[in-house]
Amino acid sequence: MRSVLFACIALVSACATDADVDVIVTEAQGGPDLTQHALSNNEHTAYTYFVNKGLSPVQSAGIVGNLMQESSVIPTAVEYGGGPGRGIAQWSVGGRWDHSSGDNITSYASQHGVSRSALTTQLDFIWFELTSFSGYGLSSLRSSTTITSAVTAFQNKYEVCGTCDSSRRISYANQVLAAWGNSSTSTPPPPSDATCYSSTLGRDMPQNACVQSAADDNWYQCSGGTWVDRFSDPDACNGEYPL
Repeated sequence: MRSVLFACIALVSACATDADVDVIVTEAQGGPDLTQHALSNNEHTAYTYFVNKGLSPVQSAGIVGNLMQESSVIPTAVEYGGGPGRGIAQWSVGGRWDHSSGDNITSYASQHGVSRSALTTQLDFIWFELTSFSGYGLSSLRSSTTITSAVTAFQNKYEVCGTCDSSRRISYANQVLAAWGNSSTSTPPPPSDATCYSSTLGRDMPQNACVQSAADDNWYQCSGGTWVDRFSDPDACNGEYPL
């Protein structure tokens, strides 16, 4: 499991998903250099999601490489320095995060009765945008046969980033493809008993540990190496750690 080295304003680890806790991404465009670290559950989930939608392993890896650069695939990521980017694709506040008519994740989540901070919601919204608006480049992505072309298609048409750092996106995508692009040699996601690092307690916590965050007083539960909202996890706590 990748070490949690990010600057956070919350308890949650780098793999936070459903809880409405903002995690500050430590660079203006994306998280820290992840190319030498183990891939996370979130990255595996995202890759599998797009493969299941019919994209090729190369095309799916191209998307995930972009998302790793944008947010480390953390659904609660907030752009460093107070910028407008939010979520795994860093949709902008005032735009596709909460305002663009007919095309913002806040409205999409409300219409579907789901949390905009959930990883599955954000993946579904990416697919909604790709399949609903031709300008986001699904046709270019589907015609891509190399990592470079897949990364570039999603970067230029969907992300429309400022300082893109394409070489890093390509490196991440190659890492994803090497891990999961061949089912005969694929690397499994982190085990279900993976620990979660607690900034509140200053140590790794075991599976199903429940901790009250010093950042917002809310409760979170360790689930497969990921901090989730305590009340969204069906499993019982194996220990409770209040403030």
